[in-house]
Amino acid sequence: MNAGHIQLKSLLIISITNYYLFVTCQLTEIQICNRCNGTVLNNTILGQFCNNSVGFVKGRCCLLKDKTGDPEYVIGLDLSNCSLSNVVDLQGASTAELIDLSFNPIVILSDSVFQGFIQLSRLILPSNLECPGGNVSWGTVKVEGGNIICEEQRNICNQTGQLSLNCPESSLCAPYGPGFFECSCTANHHGYKCLREGEFPAVQVFGPLGATTVVVSILLWVTQRRKAKSV
Repeated sequence: MNAGHIQLKSLLIISITNYYLFVTCQLTEIQICNRCNGTVLNNTILGQFCNNSVGFVKGRCCLLKDKTGDPEYVIGLDLSNCSLSNVVDLQGASTAELIDLSFNPIVILSDSVFQGFIQLSRLILPSNLECPGGNVSWGTVKVEGGNIICEEQRNICNQTGQLSLNCPESSLCAPYGPGFFECSCTANHHGYKCLREGEFPAVQVFGPLGATTVVVSILLWVTQRRKAKSV
């Protein structure tokens, strides 16, 4: 009885934590869509892509809502002609398939900006920049309309999913953005370099984390509420 109660409580904490992370992710997506003034026009590259993908426009983003009832997510981002000189964070658009950064005075663009962008299949950049991960990370690199176009992101892992030189034993290689990869433990392995056998102790790990997140969230809410009343 006690064990069942503890397990139910842990699952409740994990659910609350997941909801908190979901809300945070949604706010991040909204911010990236409003990074620049204006909206996506139908005659632009992203506008045509959005129409063909049966998506809908929100600010500078093209969003898609799948049929399973899951929340909408970014499939395209147009930050062209936004007077951007530096781009350090695009994580709100990590699910994007197309990103347009053309006609911006960007001097340097770090590859790490696109880490985790596994769906990205077309990237449009100012002509002075290079494709993230280098040309070897893309199937096609061309110059068009004064811009660099990177297309068909390549999977740097081999066809079997193994990358023995970089991933430890009991792990598989998976793409993680242009020029990036990650090593995921195989079934029944977890921990540092996937050396531990058995199932990952999710309840023991995420239970305390979830409780801490809930407590911090409540404290922040109470603090902000008091400030609002004092004003």
